[in-house]
Amino acid sequence: NKLELKETPDTGVYVKDLTSFVVKGVHEMNNVLAVGKKNRTVGATLMNQDSSRSHSIFTITVETSDHAKAGEESHIRVGKLNLVDLAGSERQSKTGATGDRLKEATKINLSLSALGN
Repeated sequence: NKLELKETPDTGVYVKDLTSFVVKGVHEMNNVLAVGKKNRTVGATLMNQDSSRSHSIFTITVETSDHAKAGEESHIRVGKLNLVDLAGSERQSKTGATGDRLKEATKINLSLSALGN
């Protein structure tokens, strides 16, 4: 499930076709996290038994509003928290990666370089 990183002058950098959920509490948020965890890819290398082989971003946006008195404007406050798990950039000589795992590591290193741009 490959997603594309895009950029426009209006919205800046964004991920095309990103999945978004509206939740009302902790239980629902944990369910969304569980779905995201199932979509992660991990694999063993000589350096790490459960090495992240994919990037994962979990953004929590919290909105709250003040209840205004009659004749006053209400205010909405918004906070955003980004939890990011980037696939590891491991030295290929130390991981013992070969075959598909080596190709995967090369793609990970290229994608990390793209994020740095």
